[in-house]
Amino acid sequence: MEISSLFHNARPEGELLPQEAEAFDLLEHLGMDYDRVSSDPADNMEKCAAVSQVLGVPICKNLFLCNRQKTQFYLLAMGPDKPFHTKDLSHQIGSARLSFAPEEELLELLRCSPGSATILGLMNDKEHKVRLLMEREVYESEYLSCHPCICTSSLKLKTEDVLQKLLPHTGHEVTVVDL
Repeated sequence: MEISSLFHNARPEGELLPQEAEAFDLLEHLGMDYDRVSSDPADNMEKCAAVSQVLGVPICKNLFLCNRQKTQFYLLAMGPDKPFHTKDLSHQIGSARLSFAPEEELLELLRCSPGSATILGLMNDKEHKVRLLMEREVYESEYLSCHPCICTSSLKLKTEDVLQKLLPHTGHEVTVVDL
């Protein structure tokens, strides 16, 4: 897998997909510093592990979930090595029968494709249909890493900037969960 060197506050060169360009526009608008690498698609956790080594921070596992009726949606940001048990999470958030949400909902609500779900996709959830869940270790870490709505770039962001700049801008609150 090819991975670029580290770039600071520099978006990829060339034409970007609209949702990717909007993610970088938003980071610039909010004055959020970031480090970036480009790579072949890092669309699973094995590939993300290689990217994490270059970024110097683990890439969050971002799961897009829903309830059985597909009326409540959740974006869960968790550590890459944490096991995920729906029963444990369901109890904490008061939502039974969690499962992975359909790809169509991921595209519609966050404008992300499978393998690219990201906290930055919340900028596209204008109606606040998605509830952000952060696993405690991710929430308390100095940095978090995610994709800018496409899995051929990966970013290292200050968690404090995400909590104090990005989320207030999107109007989303975070629910901290223990996994």
